[in-house]
Amino acid sequence: MRKIITIVGARPQLVKAAALSRALAARAVFQEVIIHTGQHYDENMSDIFFKQMHIPTPHYNLGIGGGSHGEMTGRQLEKIEALIIKEKPELMVVYGDTNSTLAGALAAVKLQIPIAHVEAGLRSFNRKMPEEINRIVTDHISDILFAPTDKARKNLESEGRPQNSIHIVGDVMYDAAIFYAKLSKMPEKLEGISRDKFILCTIHRAENTDDPSRLRSIFEGLGSIDALVVLPLHPRTRKKLNEFGIPIPRNVYIMEPVGYLEMIWLEQNCKLIVTDSGGVQKEAYFHQKPCITLRDETEWTELVDIGINTLTGASSEKISKALLNSNFDEDLFAQKPYGDGNSATKIAAILEEFR
Repeated sequence: MRKIITIVGARPQLVKAAALSRALAARAVFQEVIIHTGQHYDENMSDIFFKQMHIPTPHYNLGIGGGSHGEMTGRQLEKIEALIIKEKPELMVVYGDTNSTLAGALAAVKLQIPIAHVEAGLRSFNRKMPEEINRIVTDHISDILFAPTDKARKNLESEGRPQNSIHIVGDVMYDAAIFYAKLSKMPEKLEGISRDKFILCTIHRAENTDDPSRLRSIFEGLGSIDALVVLPLHPRTRKKLNEFGIPIPRNVYIMEPVGYLEMIWLEQNCKLIVTDSGGVQKEAYFHQKPCITLRDETEWTELVDIGINTLTGASSEKISKALLNSNFDEDLFAQKPYGDGNSATKIAAILEEFR
């Protein structure tokens, strides 16, 4: 059996890793050790969460969250390094662009353990974003680069990464969306809300929440239309709304954060999604819903090119205009920029051949 260490730090990474874990287990040649750094603490991360979602329970939970980016990354690196020495893996798998991703990759490369990066090659070209730095550094020290799209491949090649290290496999998040779609469930507090009649919104990025002018402008845009906006409110966003004294428009229904299966139900049953989340942008596409993105740029440029994702930044005027002109051609969803939903199987096959 070949031992692999998988690093995760946030709930979306666990969901993605679950798809690959199933594919690795199916090949019966891998022993996977999952390390959860605890970067994003979540009270819903109980045994029932892992059981209901068919996610392998992490072998190690480091409980390292909070603090500055440097502090968090350093503490994670130290603990992961010790576990690499203990477990002696042949390979490390990391996902995406969190501090946990970077910490795992740095720990592995310093101990000469090969690294496979899932979701390699994504670029927003905004180096003020910590995630962008994490992506770039991880890509440049990884040995196997699993690019979700052709654009991601081109980004890697333009930065001088060897062509034989790059594999276009599609998006493992699409695998997860297909798997969990059948398990979705309605949030209890929404039982009286008609399906396909509401707009789903999420706001959590620091660039929006920590800037009072941007945050105020976003809510002015949301309040400019005669339509129900359902907003599961991130704790950071709630704190900043109170701190800045920003009023909630009457048409915005605030609810507590929801679990992953409830979030999928919301995405499946809304008429439109407004978000600043990278993952939710893609989930909007997977569930065939148009998306308005509250950012000035996105790493998922394919959706903008197709015409089902509109970038508005935090401009209330642009948000209002996009909300009022959200009609779209359903045929656009016939395009498949992120593969066909079997990315994990492709990744597992490549990992089995890697020596």
